[in-house]
Amino acid sequence: MSQLKLVFNFIRMKNRVYYNKLVRDDIKERIEKKGERCEIRVIEDKAEFEQELLKKVREEASALAHCRSREEFLAEYADLMVVLDTLTKQLEFSEADIKTAMAENVEKKGLYTKKHFLHWSEDGAYKSNETPQGVNK
Repeated sequence: MSQLKLVFNFIRMKNRVYYNKLVRDDIKERIEKKGERCEIRVIEDKAEFEQELLKKVREEASALAHCRSREEFLAEYADLMVVLDTLTKQLEFSEADIKTAMAENVEKKGLYTKKHFLHWSEDGAYKSNETPQGVNK
C-alpha cells in the first residue's frame, strides 16, 4: 500500500465519530445522502435491543429535562414517546396494559396537581428513585 493511501485512510478514520448507540431506522440513508459514510449493524438479540431502548429512554429523558423552549420541549417529548412506544411494543404491553398501570399508579401514588416539593422526611420507609440527600440517623 502506498504512503498516500495510508495517509488517506488515516484521515478518513480520524474524521469518524463513534456513537455506539441505537439509532432510528433511516439514519444510514440520511448520512449517506449527505455523501458521508457510516457503519451500522442490526440488533438481532431481543435482550440487547431492550437494553439499548432503555439507554435511549435515559438519553431522551435527559434531553427533555434540558429543554428551554416550548418547541424544543415538544420535539424532545416526541422523541421520548417514540422510544417508549417502541419499548412497550417490544415488551408486548398493550395500550390497555399501559392505561391500567397508569390508573393504578395514580390511585396508589397520586398526581402532581398540588405541586408539593419534599424538603425532608422522618419516614425512613419512603422510597424514592433518587439518591437520598442525606443519611438516616
